[in-house]
Amino acid sequence: MIKKSRNRSLILHSQNPKFAIQKWPCGLTWPGLSVIAFVLVVAGAMAEAQQSTKISRIGYLTGTSLSTNAARNEAFRQGLRELGYVEGKNIVIEWRSAEGKLDRLAALAAELVGLKVDVIVTGGPPATRVAKEATATIPIVMAHDTDPVASGFVASLARPGGNITGLSTLGPEIGGKRLELLKEIVPKLSRVTVFATSTQPGYAQELKEMELAAGALKVKVQYLDVRYPKDIETAFRAAGKGRADAVLMLAAGSLVTSHRTEVVELAVKNRLPVIYPNNQWVDAGGLMTYGASNTDMERRAATYVDKILKGAKPAELPVEQPIKFELIINLRAAKQIGLTIPPNVLARADKVIK
Repeated sequence: MIKKSRNRSLILHSQNPKFAIQKWPCGLTWPGLSVIAFVLVVAGAMAEAQQSTKISRIGYLTGTSLSTNAARNEAFRQGLRELGYVEGKNIVIEWRSAEGKLDRLAALAAELVGLKVDVIVTGGPPATRVAKEATATIPIVMAHDTDPVASGFVASLARPGGNITGLSTLGPEIGGKRLELLKEIVPKLSRVTVFATSTQPGYAQELKEMELAAGALKVKVQYLDVRYPKDIETAFRAAGKGRADAVLMLAAGSLVTSHRTEVVELAVKNRLPVIYPNNQWVDAGGLMTYGASNTDMERRAATYVDKILKGAKPAELPVEQPIKFELIINLRAAKQIGLTIPPNVLARADKVIK
């Protein structure tokens, strides 16, 4: 028997009312609707899973060799891992190094742009400059630039504008503190030769701070411009002629940095105490360093990448300055030049290489 209900649905009565099946105007039964609902839920879950497992592509551009910057690169990877990124699963890193040949950077930057990476991380001012010239749309994160405002990369540290943000190593007062450290380890210090790269952003500010510190410590300072690898040996000869008691190296360009092993060897040969700008010089056998931790900055660069991949705009992310400074002393290097490091200086060191 068939009966029409008020809602115009058809109810088929079998001999057993308990098994009655309701049919809707579209012709679907309850079991049919349940199957459709299940399919829709599964499809939605699959779409959400596909969206959540999207693989982001990160470009990393540097002028120096990847092998010599292994610790920095690993720090960047570690920073990404701490934020939940796993290479091959949800990110791919496209590493591009000019291997010390800076004229190759432009082509490498163009290559990353052609790959349509989601963000480009740059290791130093030369890489940032060519990346800026290569794209005005892909976000660029500076891992460690000296003075991005003076370089014209950002409008200001607080509001970068454009497509570039990241970290700055700018800290002009650091030069004065390095000079004080040299005075502590060489009590009779009266002459210091400063190796600097005049084309490096922030150079003028660092020299100004250096002069103030030198005056207070009654130390005479000789400035030498070391811009190319060929200038390194010449600079050490000039330091010897100038009867320097020690050498202080300000932030060096990529070309000189890629020859840091040569610098360290010449320091030993000339028996000169040298204080370097960052830890990679001490890792190469140098005597000591005081400055911003490059590995810490690389790790922090990963946080910028994370924010940008989640939708933040570089123009609205303030450029950060160093928050972690470290003093590292290499006792093996001290022994090579017959230098004894005072116990009070060793006690302040973040790391001592024995």
